[in-house]
Amino acid sequence: MEYPIRELPAIMRGPRVERRRVLIGGSAYWGTMVEGGSDVGKLRLDDGRLLDAGAATYLPPVSPTKIIAAHICYTSRSMETRNKPKPTETPTYFTKPPSSLNGHGGQILKPADCTYLNYEGEYAVVIGRTCRNVLPDEAWDHIEGFCPLLDMGLQDFRDTDQGSMLRVKGADTLLPIGPGITRGVNIFEQTLTTYVNGHIVQQAHIGDETIWGPQYIIADIARHITLEPGDVICMGTPCHSRSIGPGDHVECEITGLGKVGGTVTAIDTPRASALGVGHPPADTPEVRRVALGFDERVPEHFKANLKKARSQS
Repeated sequence: MEYPIRELPAIMRGPRVERRRVLIGGSAYWGTMVEGGSDVGKLRLDDGRLLDAGAATYLPPVSPTKIIAAHICYTSRSMETRNKPKPTETPTYFTKPPSSLNGHGGQILKPADCTYLNYEGEYAVVIGRTCRNVLPDEAWDHIEGFCPLLDMGLQDFRDTDQGSMLRVKGADTLLPIGPGITRGVNIFEQTLTTYVNGHIVQQAHIGDETIWGPQYIIADIARHITLEPGDVICMGTPCHSRSIGPGDHVECEITGLGKVGGTVTAIDTPRASALGVGHPPADTPEVRRVALGFDERVPEHFKANLKKARSQS
């Protein structure tokens, strides 16, 4: 890992604290998960009420001015896509609009004219303090916490939006995140697992596979771009991002943080697209290269599990 940590930063030292944002009667409320005692596992709202966390309606626990995503930060993903453990000498990025945010348990919309909607299980770094021109060791002090997320992608637009990823990764509902923001957990000791219909289709120990950690990514971006409180950095996915379809339930679970999920829901082709406006979704060799991946470079059990998951669709 570039710039390994010398001392565990405060953001990753206990106790564990998880903050969630829920919708009740049309209004948003913040609360903190109860970590012990007879009410463990419940959500205590800031006004003192206790909620059944499993029955709550969740909102994204972030209000970013910007969402920045790293392309590849895991060795297994680099090996699958580039056939080498490090994809580039330094990280590369794209942005997602805040309108792509989705809460835990929401619908992930797949237009009828699109074929390839890929999952990518990831974790997010949420900025807590204004950050500009920092060193990697200083970056930790600007983090509010970490969230599980799903960086979904309409790969049908890969050809036309290759440079920006705007429609590939920026469409509405393509960023389920949450259910909460957690601090007091060593992110490098956690395991990331993605499920489709209950079957494991991605898995990686974060510390073992990380190429560039949050401290490096933040210091790199903040050389030129001011990061504001609430901003989100998506930290990339391990190998085996593949396409799923309507009815599939996808989840990303990160030990120590929790699990975020959503269900793929079919919607009609956009009205303007039906008139021939804009570049249409495509099924080209480049689109298939990314959407279908390189099966020869991923573990066999991921492929077998995805086949089982698709049989349940």
